Amino acid sequence: MLATGGRAVTVFGGTGFLGRRIVRRLRDRGFPVRIASRHPDRRHGHFGPDDPQLQSVAADIHDEQSVADALAGVYGVVNAVSLYVEHGRETFHSVHVEAAQRVAAQAHRAGAERLVHVSGIGADATSRSRYIRKRGEGELTVRAAFPDAIFIRPAVMFGPDDTFLTTILRLLRRLPIYPMFGRGLTRLQPAYVEDVAEAIGRVMQRGETPSMIFELGGPCVYSYEEFLRAVAHQAGLAPVLIPIPFAVWYALAWASEILPNPPLTRNQVELMRVDTVSAPELPGFAELEISPRSVEVMLQEMLSSCV
Repeated sequence: MLATGGRAVTVFGGTGFLGRRIVRRLRDRGFPVRIASRHPDRRHGHFGPDDPQLQSVAADIHDEQSVADALAGVYGVVNAVSLYVEHGRETFHSVHVEAAQRVAAQAHRAGAERLVHVSGIGADATSRSRYIRKRGEGELTVRAAFPDAIFIRPAVMFGPDDTFLTTILRLLRRLPIYPMFGRGLTRLQPAYVEDVAEAIGRVMQRGETPSMIFELGGPCVYSYEEFLRAVAHQAGLAPVLIPIPFAVWYALAWASEILPNPPLTRNQVELMRVDTVSAPELPGFAELEISPRSVEVMLQEMLSSCV
């Protein structure tokens, strides 16, 4: 086990849904943490009283010097920056490929000993889905720039204040008839965000670790329909689930994309056609001695805070 005293870690995206939980787990292990984000003031309210071992720095992952400054003198780096909807210069390519390569190259140049890159289950540079394809291309560029990088591929994550489970709950409560993507057969393996953060903390604390890929899926694999029914049951709801062909969803998404903040994009529809289940041949939670928590176990704790 690594002695952490004085070995600082920079977390890019450290004020985000996963990032701020990674920061807490690293601090629990004694790492001084540098929270690098475009909005460093957002750390307030996430981490309690002032901690002298927490430093917030302004950093733009699209800017070479900004990234280099955030990495000066650190032991480790976590890149937890993610993008799910493209807008302006924030594209899947600019964030998941170009910026990922920039962070990895600057981490190597700065002499960082460890880089943990957060990607996604099934990342594949040959995928028809642009999001999954760019995740895959990003991993390739990171590995080329930092050969010993460790890749964390979470399944879709849930937890308090997420945009996944809380959105589904809100819609299930409001819609007695719930439109499903396709026939509801797409498989998913939701992972509790705190479990993913714990996994990253353990990876960072390990001693010498070769470059590895961890795929982190929760304890249960559901079809989309099974998942909706499980969530509805826990919430005491009994919606009617209606299958809607993907062609209809694509048309709706195409129309919504003319809006400044589209509620649905074609990329999101594409992702709903792809199974996001961890590969059995890759290490996961078990190799890190973590027992992942299920949606059913955590949902009752979340219900009071979900709108």
